[in-house]
Amino acid sequence: MSQYYFDHAASAPRRDEVTEAMAPWMHGVVGNPSGSHRAARAARRAVEEARDVVASFVGAKPGGVIFTAGGTESCTLAVTGVAHAHRRSHELTTVVVSAIEHHAVLDAAYMLAADHDSVRVREIAVDAEGVLDVAALHEALDETVALVSVMAVNNETGVVQPLGAMVDAVAAMGRAHAVTHSDAVAAAPWLDLGELCAGVDAVSLCAHKLGGPVNSGALVLRGDVALEAMMPGGGQERGRRGGTVDVAACVGLAAAIRCVEAERRAGHDRVRQHQDRLRQSLATLAGAAITAEQARTVPGTVHVTFEGLASDEMLFLLDQDGVCASAASSCSSGAAVSSHVLAAMGVAAPRARGSLRLTMGPDTCDDEVTAVIAAVTRAHARLLEESRSRR
Repeated sequence: MSQYYFDHAASAPRRDEVTEAMAPWMHGVVGNPSGSHRAARAARRAVEEARDVVASFVGAKPGGVIFTAGGTESCTLAVTGVAHAHRRSHELTTVVVSAIEHHAVLDAAYMLAADHDSVRVREIAVDAEGVLDVAALHEALDETVALVSVMAVNNETGVVQPLGAMVDAVAAMGRAHAVTHSDAVAAAPWLDLGELCAGVDAVSLCAHKLGGPVNSGALVLRGDVALEAMMPGGGQERGRRGGTVDVAACVGLAAAIRCVEAERRAGHDRVRQHQDRLRQSLATLAGAAITAEQARTVPGTVHVTFEGLASDEMLFLLDQDGVCASAASSCSSGAAVSSHVLAAMGVAAPRARGSLRLTMGPDTCDDEVTAVIAAVTRAHARLLEESRSRR
């Protein structure tokens, strides 16, 4: 049976260039980058070259790059590290987040509030298209705010968020300037982060969403951001993240970034055409509604909901047809919980339970799109028939 991989937003296919770049650091002698002998110096050189690539990708200086074990750690470090630093000199600490953030941000913020009476969390609403309510953000800002975290692109819907408006809102606070953070994991494969995240103080990245290795990511800081290490150790990463740096993971992230930059220069018009075709075809199915159809989205994401159908049943039938897809965030697709993103957008629970996310990459081809449209159409027809027979 053929396999049609439409779950790039969960984990992009590992690139050959990444495997080749990592190979020398996956066996034999791999020096500790903190050492002083020649093997250590070679490892440190590889890490620092990777740091340069990551910094350039975001439009920051290499000294601001903190290598992490993925996007979740990066987001957690940004939220908790900034909040703890703020708590040292303030009676109250407020973390402002959008209602559609990844749980890496939301859970970190709410865990802080649960552990410390001096910490508060304020959620900012989004509109029906899943775009941040900028007016509400302005109202939420005061002198207690330590951090404002708004993702660059939502990982479920693919909707691009107004980061420039976030930066402007925080700048208007004046002397009580808060730290701005953006989870750019879903944006990185598609958009110029130097442009999109211009002015954002802290940016989170994840390698495996770019075709790199899992357990590899980075938090990139601009300027002098007060940040406490959440994992103290031997002073690695300028004291902001302890533990021996994984050379292969850093090299793999850099290799994936180089590939993404080359693809972006070539343009993503073909993927946008796939997106348009999928949306047009799926919208004709009974009870279907394209999510955030009027919003600006990245090319690779198509999100749709079906009234009266269940995501798990749809995904089971698609899997039987060789289609790899998901219902929501890749971190929660297997859990019997509704999407907090769709709830924040005002999507009714019965419709939200019938969600489907199809995500593509630069290598997705016309024949694969044709096969997926046919598979979804078949699954939809079967589920409707079964639903009618149960009445």
